[in-house]
Amino acid sequence: MLGPPPGIKQRLERLVNWYQTFDRNGQLQPPADEQPLRAELYSVNQLEHHAKMLAGWHELATGVAPGRLLPRLEENERILVRTYDLLTVAVEKDRGIVPAAEWLLDNFYVIEEQIRTARRHFPPSYGKGLPRLAKGPLAGYPRVYSIAMELISHVDGGVDAASLSAFVASYQAIKPLTLGELWAVPIMLRLGLIENLRRVAVRLSASLRDRG
Repeated sequence: MLGPPPGIKQRLERLVNWYQTFDRNGQLQPPADEQPLRAELYSVNQLEHHAKMLAGWHELATGVAPGRLLPRLEENERILVRTYDLLTVAVEKDRGIVPAAEWLLDNFYVIEEQIRTARRHFPPSYGKGLPRLAKGPLAGYPRVYSIAMELISHVDGGVDAASLSAFVASYQAIKPLTLGELWAVPIMLRLGLIENLRRVAVRLSASLRDRG
């Protein structure tokens, strides 16, 4: 069995950190290591190599575990809505906001639609049938979700057909995915991108608070 590729465990640990994001005063407070999904940008060839290493490291769990993606989606939605409200108040008070905050305000209706779509296309029963990881920061989460998160991090959120096809095909060259996992790839990408928006939103809110 292959061991963890050099550096991959550290990158995965930076991807997902499930701590509370509100302090005792109700302010959004990002954990120090909950960074946006942004790792070294890879070419298609590099993505193919990385996917094979990831497949070699992944080990699957046995038994049944409670689903964790839907609760995370609910939490992400609450944080995004709260950030939107804080930014709206800031604009009403003529406080300056950064371009990323302007983008979130302008596109919030799109984000809300993506959250509704994710909830509609990922019922709890579907998640129970997906193979889960046995170890690492995403232990207990669907393997295909980890694949989506890794791809998002190495293309800076700019997932396209070429990068997606290359990544999934190379992973399957080492460890085939189930039909259910292949069907789940689009929804996992959506959940991963929403997760990334949550991480950006937390930092926007913290920056706004720090500037008074």
